Amino acid sequence: MRPIILGILAAFFFAFTFILNRSMDQAGGSWIWSASLRYFFMVPFLFVIVMGRKNLKSLLLEMKKRPGAWLVWSTIGFGLFYGPICFSAAYAPGWLIAATWQVTIISGSMLAPLFYETVMTGKGPSQQRGKIPFRGLGMSLIILLGIILMQLDQASHISPAAISLGVTPVLIASFAYPLGNRKMMDICGGRLDVFQRVLGMTLASLPLWAVLSLYGLFTVGAPSKGQIVQSGLVAVSSGVIATILFFKATDLVRGNMQKLAAVEATQSVEVLFAVAGELVLLKSALPTILSWSGMILVMAGMVLHSSLSHINNKKNDQSLSA
Repeated sequence: MRPIILGILAAFFFAFTFILNRSMDQAGGSWIWSASLRYFFMVPFLFVIVMGRKNLKSLLLEMKKRPGAWLVWSTIGFGLFYGPICFSAAYAPGWLIAATWQVTIISGSMLAPLFYETVMTGKGPSQQRGKIPFRGLGMSLIILLGIILMQLDQASHISPAAISLGVTPVLIASFAYPLGNRKMMDICGGRLDVFQRVLGMTLASLPLWAVLSLYGLFTVGAPSKGQIVQSGLVAVSSGVIATILFFKATDLVRGNMQKLAAVEATQSVEVLFAVAGELVLLKSALPTILSWSGMILVMAGMVLHSSLSHINNKKNDQSLSA
């Protein structure tokens, strides 16, 4: 249950991303600065954490071994994740982005064949290509059904253009984030802790944010003071706290695609937190009965997903001890 709890806590802090990004857009801020400033602000916080744990040297040595891999997968895992998320805030409300982001539950599961997992055979542990966990995926579909119901009334008021420009980038991000995260876990091979890995991926993605910032200076100008402050809040809540919690949860289940899918399914709770946040901070309308029904489905799907994972883990443990 520990990875599930960590995943839910990560979802709480991740929810601030959608709320604050929408707030910055409504105030006239560019998505370019919303995206790049977050990662610039993350660097000093993570440096303090890693240096305080005396793990900076081992991180730099690890990055030096495969700089190209770090650059590519960090750019995908952080760049192609957060850039599109911020871009979408200019065309769709935070609730729609948060709801659409939940397809990462299915996206992450669909990526399983690209990775190897440890399974027990008659000859002992063996590395086999992952399989799509269809039973767990069924629980994820229940979660998605709840999200669809929760946003059904509001989605009817969104224009086709907003849906296209607001949803498509999020779909790209939903594959990029788990892909980059899992690839970096494979590359690190358990040699780095979660703080080192997040700092390493942040540093490796900085070239992208530097180029994007230069583009922003020449096209939209410098960011406002308000956007800088809110980007700093996103960096701390989502970029540092939430990312570390989520990566810690995925580290605990590394090598088991079914458990990993269960952890990623906890991110569906972001929608509940985003709804609450928009009610308080952005003065959004109260959810309808249909929306509340969707929330119940989301929570029920999460419980079923977690329970199924626990049952399968228990069976695996029994087979190992037999």
